[in-house]
Amino acid sequence: MSNNEAAEIERNKQVIEDFYREVFQKHDLDAVGRFMHDDYIQHNADCPQGKTGFVEFHRGFFAAMPDFYPIINRMVAEGDLVWVYNTITGTHTGQGFLDYPPTNNDIRYDVVDMYRLRDGKVCEHWDVADTRALFTQVGAIQP
Repeated sequence: MSNNEAAEIERNKQVIEDFYREVFQKHDLDAVGRFMHDDYIQHNADCPQGKTGFVEFHRGFFAAMPDFYPIINRMVAEGDLVWVYNTITGTHTGQGFLDYPPTNNDIRYDVVDMYRLRDGKVCEHWDVADTRALFTQVGAIQP
């Protein structure tokens, strides 16, 4: 791997770390444009496409869990891809998450996100989440 490739990988990791801090940890959806292309592709059927869809989805998620907070456990990068293994915590106190009524339950579940970056911004995303834990904690399925 060349020095330029290694530097690009480190820049991509920093973009994702900053994205998590500003958008997911501080809930600053106005910051999304600094980190994401307008034509962002989402590979999660629950989240609408594009930057606008991302903002719409997370506005609801943050309303449902005002203390939503991802803890980054591990970050790995290769080429234009960055993987983040994180644990989401919060309390389900509001409306907005896929129309499930508030339960006041503590929420804790793991997610692995994979981001593809182009020109220093996120252009594509995949995730694998422990949705069984999440949906059990918001009362959508029985334990």
